[in-house]
Amino acid sequence: MNSSTSTSLPLPTPGQRPALCVMVLGTSSGAGKSWVTTALCRWYRNQGFKVAPFKAQNMSNHARVVPAAGDAWGEMGTAQYLQALAAGCAPDVRMNPLLLKPEADMRSQVVMLGQVDSALTQLPWRERSAHVWPRIAQALDALRSENDVVIIEGAGSPAEINLHSSDVVNMRVARHAQAHCLLVSDIDRGGAFAHLYGTWALLPAEEQALIRGFVLNKFRGDARLLAPGPQMLQELTGVPVVATIPRLARHGLPEEDGVYDAGADDLDAGAVVHTTVAVIAYPRASNLDEFQPLINVPGVRLVWARSPAQLQGADWVILPGSKATASDLRWLRRQGLDAALTAHVAQGGRLWGICGGLQMLGEALIDLHGVDGNEAGLGLLPLVTVFDLDKRLLRAAVRMPALDAPWQALSGVEMQVYEIHHGRTRVRDDMVAAGQGVHELVPGLVWQGAEGRILGSYWHGMFENAAVVQALLGASAPTLDSVFERLAAGVDEWFAPQPARE
Repeated sequence: MNSSTSTSLPLPTPGQRPALCVMVLGTSSGAGKSWVTTALCRWYRNQGFKVAPFKAQNMSNHARVVPAAGDAWGEMGTAQYLQALAAGCAPDVRMNPLLLKPEADMRSQVVMLGQVDSALTQLPWRERSAHVWPRIAQALDALRSENDVVIIEGAGSPAEINLHSSDVVNMRVARHAQAHCLLVSDIDRGGAFAHLYGTWALLPAEEQALIRGFVLNKFRGDARLLAPGPQMLQELTGVPVVATIPRLARHGLPEEDGVYDAGADDLDAGAVVHTTVAVIAYPRASNLDEFQPLINVPGVRLVWARSPAQLQGADWVILPGSKATASDLRWLRRQGLDAALTAHVAQGGRLWGICGGLQMLGEALIDLHGVDGNEAGLGLLPLVTVFDLDKRLLRAAVRMPALDAPWQALSGVEMQVYEIHHGRTRVRDDMVAAGQGVHELVPGLVWQGAEGRILGSYWHGMFENAAVVQALLGASAPTLDSVFERLAAGVDEWFAPQPARE
């Protein structure tokens, strides 16, 4: 292993196999592991190396559909999907072999190598590790045999001492790969030096030895004021602070957990808002990352709405996907959002339901298999959804058919989309006969209310198509590639070697 002369980061030796592994750990969730990992993926790619990302286990309802074994489609976490794009490689379910999709506080659906595994879903948490670890290690070893560098992301904190014996995502992975580990802390929250030292101190000696650098993330202010903290921390641990990363409120990537409530200092100074989009942030909302392009468009204000008051002034309201549609629909009613949505449409506002949000717009949710639950819908479209045991996964290139106003700008737009859903939705002919009209634009997939303002579809990822954003907003968002390049350029600055102390 070599060291970069321009940064404090390690470099692989030419033709190194198995690959060099650089692992990004965090002192907590929200420390910034995901986007630091993404930045490193693009930085190593720009050095001319063949790079792949890896995260053994991700707990998230934000997933993408990618090719899996055979001719099947599979799911992987959105963060690893984006990291693969940053690395310049094809997203692969091996890069996130274990995906946990929370359905309730005490229950998650287990997706193993892209496919739902009902047997693993039923197992108690601590009993899963013996079953999943061999497949996790096999996936990592395969990626290491095919690449020069594998950038590994941890989960939560490596010092979760109550979970250490059943760990499959943090230090067990680090030991297996003998990874060069970076420990990231969010200094904006305060207490970063204590978080770094405490995390390091709780690790066994053999794992402490794998921590090769501390990273202070989300720093704002005069970096000179950090002294003598980094030096004192190194004297206590033997580990240097190798990077101080400024707080990047608008780095351009979606948050790992989807929802980030921007403050006033997160908005561009002097920005004029021309369109406000409210996305209902119910507890089990899924795939909220697909709205990041809207956040990146100048003049668009995106609100994560949890109350009727937050819908005030919204031009559009979006009901996003959900991993627990019936439960989230009950939550929506408890907040009084059902009446607020009806009033929004009555006052001329636009409403768009995507996947689970589409299902909510209909008359009823029917569950005969215990997949999601039964619930009365909002009744805004004459549709009924029946849940199947099997999940539909698909990526496709599509063309939007002709739409009526106010969504007519989308007519004929070509786009890449994906589907992830158990529900099968159909028109209720009796409701149509009674006078509630709907246009089924793509059979079983896209509908528009007769009055035009309500749109529903099973297609995820529409806003990630530049043509869709241009058609609806007459503007463009920065491309993902430009976001990756900006982050990679930052790596050279953030990880610049520090001068030796006298």
